[in-house]
Amino acid sequence: MELDLVQMGARLRNSRIAHGYTREQLAEKLGVTPKFCADIELGKKGMSLRTLCRLTEVLHLSADYLLFGHGSSGDLQQIQQILQHCPPQKRPLARQLLEVFLQALE
Repeated sequence: MELDLVQMGARLRNSRIAHGYTREQLAEKLGVTPKFCADIELGKKGMSLRTLCRLTEVLHLSADYLLFGHGSSGDLQQIQQILQHCPPQKRPLARQLLEVFLQALE
């Protein structure tokens, strides 16, 4: 397996957004600078093992998914995080949209 920093950064960015974190908020949780987070997301820099471990904890992702794109992506957790940011009165609509989407796939 070869590590693609750009793809890894994209997975990181998508997960950060799904969790509702800004780069600044994620950087604070990781103990790094927002610029460093941006560089990782853009595939300009790699990260230490310590930062990788913190990312997997904070974003509820497996290291295998974050680094290589397979393994547990935490899709259900990401969907749950998105719904938690949805106003409670709008959640029934979100459920209906998901049901319609799944029916359309059949």
